[in-house]
Amino acid sequence: MDLEQFQKQVVNGTVEQSRWQTGLALPALMRKVYTWMALALTITGVTALGVANSPGILTAIMTNKILFWALLIGELALVWGVTASINRISLTTATLLFVLYSVINGVTMSFIFLAYTYESIASVFFITAGTFGAMALYGYFTKSDLSSWGKILFMAVIGLIIASVVNIFIGSSMLSMILSYVGVLVFVGLTAYDTQKIKEMLSHAEQADESAQKVALIGALSLYLDFINLFLYLLRIFGNSRD
Repeated sequence: MDLEQFQKQVVNGTVEQSRWQTGLALPALMRKVYTWMALALTITGVTALGVANSPGILTAIMTNKILFWALLIGELALVWGVTASINRISLTTATLLFVLYSVINGVTMSFIFLAYTYESIASVFFITAGTFGAMALYGYFTKSDLSSWGKILFMAVIGLIIASVVNIFIGSSMLSMILSYVGVLVFVGLTAYDTQKIKEMLSHAEQADESAQKVALIGALSLYLDFINLFLYLLRIFGNSRD
């Protein structure tokens, strides 16, 4: 074997090794996505239940409008901040901010335990988990390109927000129910779309380094938001009121 042939074999071997490493990175990173998401959901659920069973905290939030709006604005600021600064902050800082967001979201979601029975909340959670899981699997394994869904779903989310704000002043129960069904469809679609987008982004990572893990963390945040919104819309449809 001459030197040229040996060099070719080394190069080919390096390429094959790189492909093998890339193949291993994607499953590992996707596991991190769902681990972070599951952790965030657990933190939110535990926080919401804890606050719901703490009359003093509930009273403070309900009677202090400044505190209530500070929580809502804080949530939006954290999501925007983590997403916008993910390339400048460390993975540890981004993770801590994600955890903080999960806690604050749990505080604001504690009121669902006052509006709905515990049994209906639990049953809707499992319905949400099943629906989310099915659509995440579809998004991950489908050969269809879902990128065209992005703009449509984004516009649908904007429309939902505007219609929901309008309905605060109108107070139409019919419109509220229509928005709930539309919301379910939108976030079912977003679950599949975001899953495929996350898989596509992470498939380019050659190893699970900090940069790739940051992408995975942002992916976990996206799917967490999809799950929470899907859960809330399904709860409006299937939840049993305490009244």
